[in-house]
Order: sequence, then C-alpha cells, then structure tokens
Amino acid sequence: MSTLRVNTLQNTATTDGGISIDSSGHVTVDNVAMPSAGTLSHRNKIINGDMRIDQRNSGAEANPAVDSTYYLDRWKVTASAASKFKIGQNAGAVTPPAEFSNYLGCTSLSAYSVGATETFNVTQVIEGFNFADMKWGTANAKTVTLSFWVRSSLTGTFGGAFRNSAVNRSYPFSYTISASNTWEQKTVTIAGDTTGTWIGSTNGIGVLIGFSLGSGSSRVGTAGAWAGTNYTGATGQTSVVGTNGATWYLTGVQLEVGSVATPFEHRSYGQELALCQRYYWKTPTGISGNQVFSGFNNTTTNSIILTVNPVPMRTPPSVTTVGNWQIIDGTAYNVSSFAFSAANELTGRLDCTVSGMTAQRANILRNNSDTTATIQFSAEL
Repeated sequence: MSTLRVNTLQNTATTDGGISIDSSGHVTVDNVAMPSAGTLSHRNKIINGDMRIDQRNSGAEANPAVDSTYYLDRWKVTASAASKFKIGQNAGAVTPPAEFSNYLGCTSLSAYSVGATETFNVTQVIEGFNFADMKWGTANAKTVTLSFWVRSSLTGTFGGAFRNSAVNRSYPFSYTISASNTWEQKTVTIAGDTTGTWIGSTNGIGVLIGFSLGSGSSRVGTAGAWAGTNYTGATGQTSVVGTNGATWYLTGVQLEVGSVATPFEHRSYGQELALCQRYYWKTPTGISGNQVFSGFNNTTTNSIILTVNPVPMRTPPSVTTVGNWQIIDGTAYNVSSFAFSAANELTGRLDCTVSGMTAQRANILRNNSDTTATIQFSAEL
C-alpha cells in the first residue's frame, strides 16, 4: 500500500523530502520540482533533447561547411566559416550524465578569431504549431525555462539566444561553466516577449533557440533582455572555436512553460523518433537488396513508385536519393535517374528512368546490392 507523506505545507521550502511550497508557490515533492505551469506530461518543447536520434549520421562525426545544416535530428548548425569545428553524437566518448545515454559533442579544429558579423551556433528550431501557446508577441506572453546539461574543456561564461522567425527579436542568455571536463546542469528562465512579431500557430519557425560556440562583436548583446536585433550570443561569452581542440558537449535539453526547471521528460524512443520524422526520415541502410517501395511500369522507360511517409511531415518533403537502385518486375533494371513530385505531407511519387521494361507491370524499388543506398525525405524548418 502506498502512503502520501506530507511534511509541511508552508511558505518556506523544506529540505527533508515530503511536499513543500515555497514563497512563490512552487511545489516540490521529495526535493523534485513540479511544473509551475502547464501539464505534467508533454512539457518539453524540445525534440530529441537527449540526443538519442541521429538518422543522418548514425553517430559519425561531421565537419560543418559554410552552411546551415542539420546533424543530429532537430539540431541545426550555423557556421559562418568552414572547418572550424566538428560535431557528432557521442563524439569524444565521454560518459554522459546519469539517466542519459547520448549527447551532442563539438570539438574546435583551430584557434579561430570570429569576425564581427560571424556566428557558430547549435540551434533547435521549434515549429510554430508547437510554440504558439506561449503567446509571445502579446501582452499574455508566458515565461519559459530552459534547462540542459553541458560539459566543456573550457570554463567561464558561455552564451546563446532565443530569436523569432524574422531574426529581428532576440534574447541573449548566459550560463557559467565552473569546472572543466565536468557535466553541469544549467537553468535559464526567460520572460516571454510582449512585443515583436511571432508567427503563432503555423508550420513555420516559432522560435530559434541557439547555443553559441562563437559569435562576432555585432552578434552579441546584453544577456537577460529582449532586443530588436539579431543577437546569437551574450556579451563576454567564451568562444569555443577560439581555442584549438576545445570541446563542448550538450544533452538533457528541456524547454517548458513556467519559471521552474522540472526533471527531464523522457519520452519513449518510438515517440521521439516519430517527432523527428515529421521533419526528416530516410529509408534503411545496411541491407543489400533492401526493398523500400512498390509501384508499376508506366511505360517501357518510366516506373512510377508510390512513397508513403511514416508520419505526416511538416510540408510536402524534398527528396534526395543516394546510391544505386533497381526496379524489379520479375527482371532487374537499373535506375538511371529519379524525379520526385510530392502530392502532400503523407504520400508522394517517384518517377524512375529505366530502359527496356515491359509496360503495365507491378514492380518493387530496391537497392542494387548497395548497403549505403538510401532515399531521404526532408521537410526541415
């Protein structure tokens, strides 16, 4: 039989477990904070905050070019110059914090002096549909709390920023790493923006939450205040890319409504994967002759293949094919080219150029003994 133990209900927090309420009305049960607003489940607006999902690279490290590209699922890198750091799931082979199995790891590849307008960020882009309830841009804007585990070979003040879709509103934040090569949990509370333009309930960019690895002098601002410009970091922050070989690791990222950081919300692997697949997914690799879709021979040179996404995607996706493919209709025919037209967020059509087929036969699309072949579907923000 379970027993509910209540030590005190008072205006000062207890330290010996039980249930307590502090002077601000925040509830703690056995020294664990409860949500100060919102729901008990589905609190975390960050997807893949524990860095479990890495569909693109399967843990392999990558070296960002001058681009804005996703690496671990839902985690986007913006780099103003190429080859200044590398990134990967569990890169560096350190032990993650207790209760986590994975992390995002970055290592600086040079001692780079960041230009005034340059920026190097690791960012989560949250869709408008998932952030509209924060009511930012209105008088009812809600306070949110960002919590995360971080580890670096460097110590000092580090920075990041919240930004709107037009990147003309930003809130630089800072956090301090006290001990090198040690996991530390950080919490940042942000008062919601009551002005500016925030897109609301659409499938566009609701908010960008970036962790800065280096930002130039014109891209940093005072931490803890909203500004009408595009800041990506905080004044006085440490530049990770400024020290050759410096490391910076991140996991357990949670964004929730309210002014209290609650324990990280662990969703099931299936749930987290499905959330990621709304933005990106790819057909499996590692199996020679793997069959992925079916269709029919429209003509002797064109095969129509129906694609079906595992979940409805954010928008009709773009498609990239990698490797060697075949159409099988009883005979194997090599595919020389693909063209894709997406009918909607759930299904699409691949037109495969093949020579010498018999028209009007059913077929299957498979890789041509190519274990690295894959078809990638992207509807990223």
